Amino acid sequence: MSQKVLLSSKEINIILHRLACQLLENHLDFENTVLIGIQPRGIFLAQRLTDILQNDYGVKNINLGFLDITFYRDDFRRGDKTLEANKTKINFLIEDKNVVLIDDVLYTGRSINAALTALQSFGRPLDVELLALIDRRFSRHLPIQPNYRGRQVDAINNEKVKVKWKENEGEDAVYLINTTI
Repeated sequence: MSQKVLLSSKEINIILHRLACQLLENHLDFENTVLIGIQPRGIFLAQRLTDILQNDYGVKNINLGFLDITFYRDDFRRGDKTLEANKTKINFLIEDKNVVLIDDVLYTGRSINAALTALQSFGRPLDVELLALIDRRFSRHLPIQPNYRGRQVDAINNEKVKVKWKENEGEDAVYLINTTI
């Protein structure tokens, strides 16, 4: 197994600020917009973006939630491994709001499909957008594309993209891992 650094901590920081600016351009004061990080790994990205929007750009009162998709996945109960649920934390209404779903890696699109299904339990949003730090464009199984993307990566076959966050793995970095070597 070999790994190559795709994004360093500095590059991730630059991308996070660019994504925050793009969100700000499209949603201004976030009065009618909510951010929802997809559990488990999208929550770190969503929290970081919220911090940047609040601390660097002075956006007040951003509604930030976390959505667990475990029981909405199409591979639930298909493997030997027992899936463990995370916690959903959405303590605001999404009815008639602009929802920005946030995840670290967009791969097949199945997680986003599950998130869209899970989101219906909380109401009917006005609009749903997708923000992904990494877009693996050649691996899609469903016609799902991000509205906001940090970096597009052409990973193939036995290559895996691994995003590490300081909050849970001690560093900010994105790696391309080849599992066949």
